[in-house]
Amino acid sequence: MKFTETKLRKEIQNAIKKAGYEEMTPIQEKAIPVVLDGNDILACAQTGTGKTAAFALPVLHKLAPDRKPNPRALILTPTRELAMQIFDNCKKYGRYMKLYSACVYGGAPQKPQIRKLEKGCDILIATPGRLLDFVSREIIDLSDVEIFVLDEADRMLDMGFIPDIRKVESLIAKDRQTLMFSATMPKQIEQLALDLLDNPVDVRVAATSSPADTVEQRLCFVGRDDKVKLLVDYLNREEVLKSIVFTRTKYGADKLVKQLNRKGIKALAIHGNKSQGQRKDALDRFRSGNIKVLVATDVASRGIDIPKISHVFNYELPDEAESYIHRIGRAGRAGENGIAISMCSPDEVEVLAEVEKLLERQIEEEETQWSVPVTRLKKNGRNKKYNKQNNRGNKNYKSRTNKPKNSQNRAAKYESKKSHDGKSKNNGHNNGKNSNYRKGNKSRSNIKNNHSNKKKANIA
Repeated sequence: MKFTETKLRKEIQNAIKKAGYEEMTPIQEKAIPVVLDGNDILACAQTGTGKTAAFALPVLHKLAPDRKPNPRALILTPTRELAMQIFDNCKKYGRYMKLYSACVYGGAPQKPQIRKLEKGCDILIATPGRLLDFVSREIIDLSDVEIFVLDEADRMLDMGFIPDIRKVESLIAKDRQTLMFSATMPKQIEQLALDLLDNPVDVRVAATSSPADTVEQRLCFVGRDDKVKLLVDYLNREEVLKSIVFTRTKYGADKLVKQLNRKGIKALAIHGNKSQGQRKDALDRFRSGNIKVLVATDVASRGIDIPKISHVFNYELPDEAESYIHRIGRAGRAGENGIAISMCSPDEVEVLAEVEKLLERQIEEEETQWSVPVTRLKKNGRNKKYNKQNNRGNKNYKSRTNKPKNSQNRAAKYESKKSHDGKSKNNGHNNGKNSNYRKGNKSRSNIKNNHSNKKKANIA
């Protein structure tokens, strides 16, 4: 279906044409008419299928006739990168309309954002923390909001933003229209999301957790110490034109960038510890082709909308299986083909099992010179236990859960509970004693063992 066949205003259709789009994606074809009719919507579609336009276009259409001093549409999003991406799209699609958008998010100076708000806006794109800060200081008034959009709804709810979302909801008129869009929608999150909607239309264009068909998935079993060698080998291949490499931690991202730079591969990292200026500079340089490798964490995977990314590398598998869908969704966007290569060390087989359970199939294995023998886990008790023992026999196997067992585990929990938020009974005059436990992050049983070892050493 073409955009010209919709009820969207002529100004919006001209902007769409100028942006180079003609055919609607499945999520746009199903969601836009629902939103134009004034219904609440719960929409789920794969990453990279045009969800932003699916809500931005009808929002622009519905706001066109009137102007008010306060925002009439609020778009709430989990990350600043995603907020800026939506802001850019609203400007692009509304270029021929007299509507104004503003974007507020944390990690950036407040004064420029406040000056923009003082001029008035029709559409406000925001992250929860900065929005509520401005509301509490009476910089933003949400009383005129007619349309409330939650983008990446599962991540918004799953990241602990539930209290913030409910607080924002209480500041908005009850007769509003609410739109929820996301790439994944777990059942427990879906139930919570339904509490915020009024008789919503459920729109699904794919399984609730499935990657785009345009992304080819591959898997390499490799020892943890050989991952850098394997990654460098891939990045030096001609077919790898522009790639994103995902790590689990911010420290791991910075460390990997240094390792790649030492190997002659220009790369930059993007994660939560980077300033807004650093993150924007990295994305701009990556988008322009100044650098061809961007190392990112999972939070940054929501909001990176850069075309022609040929490869996504999972240097480490994500802690949450559904983050895998968002990671590989950075490639194969807007109908283009992409390749996702995951590097799995023996200690990551349990995470791999969760990912493959979500995909409902095994990822095809690719042999390399650094391949190691690994037995895949099956998500049922006996096979899981047997396969886990097999992998422990592998010299590359390292347990990801070094938890103390039995009494030590209970002691560790006890010490943690004592020292939490100053609730220890001895938080006053015995504070020094307790701080020794906290500083070393040791359980009482571990400290007792250390004293025991010292005695043995003295006797010897």
